[in-house]
Amino acid sequence: MIEGLKPYAEYKESGERWLGQLPASWDLRRAKFLFREVDERSKTGKEELLSVSHKTGVTPRSQKNVTMFMAASNVGHKICRPQDLVINTLWAWMAALGVSKHTGIVSPAYGVYRPINTEAFLPRFADQLLRTPFYADEYQRRSTGVNSSRLRLYPEAFFRIPVVLPSPDEQLAIVRFLDHANRTIDGFIRAKRKLIGLLNEQKQAIIHRAVTRGPAPDVPLKASGIPWLGEIPRHWQIAPLGRLCVSRCDGPFGSGLKSSHYVESGVRVVRLQNIGSGEFRNRVAAYIAPEHYATLGDHSVITGDLLVAGLGDEKIPAGRACIAPTGIAPAMVKADCFRFRLRTGIFNPQFLALHLSATAMVATACLSTGATRLRINLSAASARTIALPPISEQHEIVLHLTASTEPLKTAIARTEREIALMQEYRTRLTADIVTGKLDVREAAATLPDLPTDPAAEALSDEALDDSETDDAEA
Repeated sequence: MIEGLKPYAEYKESGERWLGQLPASWDLRRAKFLFREVDERSKTGKEELLSVSHKTGVTPRSQKNVTMFMAASNVGHKICRPQDLVINTLWAWMAALGVSKHTGIVSPAYGVYRPINTEAFLPRFADQLLRTPFYADEYQRRSTGVNSSRLRLYPEAFFRIPVVLPSPDEQLAIVRFLDHANRTIDGFIRAKRKLIGLLNEQKQAIIHRAVTRGPAPDVPLKASGIPWLGEIPRHWQIAPLGRLCVSRCDGPFGSGLKSSHYVESGVRVVRLQNIGSGEFRNRVAAYIAPEHYATLGDHSVITGDLLVAGLGDEKIPAGRACIAPTGIAPAMVKADCFRFRLRTGIFNPQFLALHLSATAMVATACLSTGATRLRINLSAASARTIALPPISEQHEIVLHLTASTEPLKTAIARTEREIALMQEYRTRLTADIVTGKLDVREAAATLPDLPTDPAAEALSDEALDDSETDDAEA
């Protein structure tokens, strides 16, 4: 289906360097001729709250496992309706936008644009076109601000952007073809994610056994008296986390630290998506200016600190922990992230992180104060009881786990790379098709109708990767 695609027979210059040539029959219209801005406000704030991100477009926030800024009241939020284009003004340069399938509310800082003629410019085609890297780059060029963390795409700038406009029949063919291609790609990604889930389950089972029973298979046990620990080796001790550290802190709450404070470099901000189960996740980094950090008080992080997540869900539990990596300072924790500075030379920090992560799900269920999402506060995190083997055994357990889980980690990393390559392929294919680099009209005409696939509709990228690009910021 994809291998036989060819370019159009004739092309013309678009007049826009970033678009290059377009098929000879296609038009180019400014966005102001295709959309009008709407500013309808919620009087109750009780409508469906919608999320707008660069990965999943516009989706109900209830369907996503995200951690983000939440307004005290949603009264005054903007209402969007099916077929409206919603642009996250702050993150437009990352293509954090999409066409909504739902009636709901979004941040008052977002832009809501209603199509003028949905027969001439199909919303489903618009959703594919306007989220491509070509347009993301153009949003960045036309946004106003001093750096990427403060760029804004305001309506007057958006309305000046030229929009590719094939005939309605060609738009239908393109949408039809991409629906089939995406169904195939989504199936591949779901299968790979299922494999990753199974590998992670196996890895976590190995870790849980080692950090709660030790490496010996038949060690004598005793009752710990702690619900989430159960029986532990007879020679192990128990102690609350707070007694193992010399200091602890939470991140700043309220308006002291928001995504609008982020800059290109400076003091590293440790966020929830950085705290993995036993490992620091360094894929996404954020920084604030040292001058702003100086106004926030002591939330510092240095190499070797124990970092604990205070917020989670049934898949990524609150209470998971990792160790701050070498070279992270100057750094700080954000709200709902806890820093424990351990007593030196007495404990193996990596053992503590693995132990906390392995027991996080059950412990958080006992300690959580959240009704819909699992949340613990700093006091509850400090009170968590840990089963402690002698320091020599802690080192032995960490070495044992490093060796026994390495093959699983390698397999997981390889599978994640396969997913990333497929996602890159999808992005490139979509961009080439919606901008006329490839002609799909004949191929689309031979495709069967697609049945509804709830699994494909539910597919979404990893929640914690979306969280910061989904922050509402007034």
